Amino acid sequence: MSRIGSFEGFQPVSLKQEGDDQPLETDQLSIEVGDSDKDSAPRQISRQPSVTKSTLYPNPYHRPYISRKYFVIRPGAIETAMEDLKAHIAKTSEEKIQGFWLLTEIDHWNNEKERILLVTDKTLMICKYDFIMLSCVQLQHIPLTAVHRISLGKFAFPSMSLDKRQGDGLRIYWGSPEQQSLLSRWNPWSTEMPYATFTEHPVKYTSEKFLEICKLSGLTSKLVPAIQNALKSSSGSERGKGLMVLTEPILIETYMGLMSFIGNRNKLGYSLARGSIGF
Repeated sequence: MSRIGSFEGFQPVSLKQEGDDQPLETDQLSIEVGDSDKDSAPRQISRQPSVTKSTLYPNPYHRPYISRKYFVIRPGAIETAMEDLKAHIAKTSEEKIQGFWLLTEIDHWNNEKERILLVTDKTLMICKYDFIMLSCVQLQHIPLTAVHRISLGKFAFPSMSLDKRQGDGLRIYWGSPEQQSLLSRWNPWSTEMPYATFTEHPVKYTSEKFLEICKLSGLTSKLVPAIQNALKSSSGSERGKGLMVLTEPILIETYMGLMSFIGNRNKLGYSLARGSIGF
């Protein structure tokens, strides 16, 4: 049989670095196993303590390639939106800003909509922001003195509803739901609702920054004192009013829910990368 090359002159090479006289864990194991014939007493194998750390960011159960589809987490996107809103406040009212939050609005037909909330010392602003074109599309101003009730709790649906959602929500009332017309209640595109409902944004756990601005509790902790202070300093008819903060189920009266089922499954209410279309 023919031989390919020759192994003469080759020396075995150790992968251990020079000066490292400490035995490796595998060396220790082999020593203990080799000495088992000499000492019949059971030996306890010692292992080095783990040096790994469990971190919350990014969430180990969160799939990053899915969250990257949201334009809001692209570098500089949320910062640009905040600067645009700060410039608008400085130009129009010069009110003192209490904070920004990135949340998901749930309309009266259970449709999800990406929104930025801004609280000043006088106003609650709900902004529809286009994170693709980096521009404010719609800005709703709600005087803090008009807010009379805040509800916190789990979402609730009629027993016959086919499209239900889980989780916690926050509803802010600045009018009476009983006074709204039947047409606006059953119109999915109505903007005359006397309340707004919010839940946490899907990108909450992508980083520590988004964890802070996507918390419902963070909004509540700033919004409630701001409303109370606005009511105290009001000189109009709202001066004697009080704010109710209740823990109760948040009812969404949808039954078939076909529109919300299609829209929410495809994230149509978010600035999202939809993929390339072409040939």
